[in-house]
Amino acid sequence: MPGKGAAGRAPNAPRRARGWRVAGGRIDWPRSLAAKGVGVLEPAHLRRRLRPVGSACLHCLVLDCSGSMLKGRRLALAKGLLLAWTAQLYRRRESLAVIGFSGTAARVLQPPRKAVAFNTRWIAPVAGGGGSPAASAVVLADRMLARRRRAQAGETVHLWLLSDVRFASLPPRPVHATHCSVIDFDEGPFALGRARQLAQLWGAEHLSASAFASALG
Repeated sequence: MPGKGAAGRAPNAPRRARGWRVAGGRIDWPRSLAAKGVGVLEPAHLRRRLRPVGSACLHCLVLDCSGSMLKGRRLALAKGLLLAWTAQLYRRRESLAVIGFSGTAARVLQPPRKAVAFNTRWIAPVAGGGGSPAASAVVLADRMLARRRRAQAGETVHLWLLSDVRFASLPPRPVHATHCSVIDFDEGPFALGRARQLAQLWGAEHLSASAFASALG
């Protein structure tokens, strides 16, 4: 994530954006730059930090490990992004949970807990192949988040789906997530655009994987 300058602004933010504000909080530059993509940064691209650094916030990452994610090294990109992301969450003292799905089932890769500094040991072995049981992953995430909400009342939960969304049917929005974002790994001339459809169905943000990875740095 870009380094922070005075008043919480990223020092390498575009010059025209230095005086910009978003209602209700400070600018989240990785999400804002990912929303911008390759175009010019506009006020509509700006995203607010959901909660102050170190506050009660759980990031639930749902990672598509299906066979289609092996094409074009999409899963490798997702794992690299996940590694950078977990390091940021550790510095921000926020919590993390990770669910992977492939074949016929979803599984918990990391239960909800404070993000830790070193994550290569569990991220590196994550493998892909098989089908895309996205509906099972959403059900598993909802069950896990329901338990978490009972234990951590008032915590903000942001669910992030990392996927090319090349599955048969679009699952319903996770009930127990406060916010949702879909990070789209289906890029290029043959993209189906289903990640954008899912984001619209969920009322979620739709972010390009390559742009988001660049923003994370």
